Amino acid sequence: MEKRIRILVGNLNVEAALNDSKTAQLIWEALPIEARGNTWGEEIYFGIPVKTGLEPGARDVVSSGELGYWPTGHAFCIFFGPTPASRGDEIRAASAVNIIGKVIGDPKVFLKVKDGAKITLEKV
Repeated sequence: MEKRIRILVGNLNVEAALNDSKTAQLIWEALPIEARGNTWGEEIYFGIPVKTGLEPGARDVVSSGELGYWPTGHAFCIFFGPTPASRGDEIRAASAVNIIGKVIGDPKVFLKVKDGAKITLEKV
């Protein structure tokens, strides 16, 4: 069964699907989560109460709309465009992340999110 989550920030209500990785399961079990988001280029990240290491297949170059877990900062990441670490048109995380899911719909809606915004993750 696909695990769907809702990402609430400001007036945005965005659905995403978690994959069946170990990290995604740990996040699912920790929901709901509230945090203050940080922006880093066209990425939003925020610390969450999940601690796990890198999984096989973790990578630092990701696609727009992918969701990641960054073990270094125990952070949930939403990728929607280039970051300060990007080279050319790629989307690059600060270091390798576990890919945990994907935004359903246009991830560019997150361009409106300001640094420090309150973000809620919840099960659909």
